[in-house]
Amino acid sequence: MTKKIFWTAPYRSRHESRITTVNGADITVDETIFFAFSGGQESDHGSINGIPVITARRDGLELIYTLPPEHGLTLGQAVTIEIDWDRRHRLMRLHFAAELVLELFYKQHQGIDKVGAHIAQNKARIDFLWPQSIAPLLPALAEEANAIIAANLDIIKGFDDEANERRYWEIAGLSRVPCGGTHVSRTGEIGPLRLKRENIGKGKERVEIYLAD
Repeated sequence: MTKKIFWTAPYRSRHESRITTVNGADITVDETIFFAFSGGQESDHGSINGIPVITARRDGLELIYTLPPEHGLTLGQAVTIEIDWDRRHRLMRLHFAAELVLELFYKQHQGIDKVGAHIAQNKARIDFLWPQSIAPLLPALAEEANAIIAANLDIIKGFDDEANERRYWEIAGLSRVPCGGTHVSRTGEIGPLRLKRENIGKGKERVEIYLAD
C-alpha cells in the first residue's frame, strides 16, 4: 500500500520513491506526494521521473498512476515524483475554504443537505438540497468564514483510524471534521474568499467559492 506523504508533508513538491508494481501503463509506488482525485478534490498534476502522469486514481487504499504506455519504468526502480506546486497550493486553499463554508452552513442552518462538491484550481463548489434561493444566506456566511480566515487559526490534522486511513481536520470553535484531502496549516493562508450562488435545478442550490487572488 502506498504511503501518502501528501498528508504528512502537504507542502512538498518533489519526493524520491520506488516503483512497487507495473501493469502496462499503470504503476504504483511505495511513497507518494501525488494526490489522486478523492472527496471532490481534483488530482495533482505532475510527473514521475519526468514522465507526465495522465491520471491518478484510488483503488481501495492504493493509489494507481497511469503513464504513457511507453514509460519504460520497471519494478523496484527508484524514481522522482514532482507535482505542480502552484496548482497544489490553490487546491489546498480552496479545499479548506469549501470545507469551512460547508461546516458553517451545517452550524447555522438545520436541515441543509450537501449533495455534491468539487474542488478545482480556480474555484470550489458545494451543491445543496434547499427549497429556495440560497443567496440571502451568503453575505453573513462569507463574513463569518472570512473572520475565521483572518484569525489565522491553527488547522489540526490527523487520523481517526490510521489503519483505514480515515483523516480529520479541526479548528477552534468547530467540531472535528472527517476529511482525506490536503489542507493548509493555518486559516490565514486561504486569504479572503467570496461566495456566489448558482441555481442548478428545482430544489437544488450551488454555492461557488472563489479566492481573492
